[in-house]
Amino acid sequence: MARIAGVDIPREKRVDVSLRYIFGIGATAAKDVLEQARIDGATRVRDLTEPQVAKIREIIDRGFTVEGDLRREIALNIKRLQEIGSYRGLRHRRNLPVRGQRTRTNARTRRGTRKTVAGRKKAVSKT
Repeated sequence: MARIAGVDIPREKRVDVSLRYIFGIGATAAKDVLEQARIDGATRVRDLTEPQVAKIREIIDRGFTVEGDLRREIALNIKRLQEIGSYRGLRHRRNLPVRGQRTRTNARTRRGTRKTVAGRKKAVSKT
């Protein structure tokens, strides 16, 4: 496996797909990196030469915020929103959807599993 930005990328996959295993690199960014490095995206990682891997590593280090630095930056942005008391910060603090989605139904991913509340049972008629 080639190690780029602290991540072992899969050897058997195409380079354009393998680069997406790095947090912060998606399809477009992977395409841009390979374009700058002048490498065909259809090439398998195992077929890359060491200078090609070094070139990809250098381009990512120079031009992209990835992995730990990106996670830290995102966490600090969320913390800043919470500290200034913005609406988005409050939504983050309460583990609710931040971008205007409804919560009456749906929002299960953000809110977690259902918490069953004891409700009124149907009255049984005595006849």
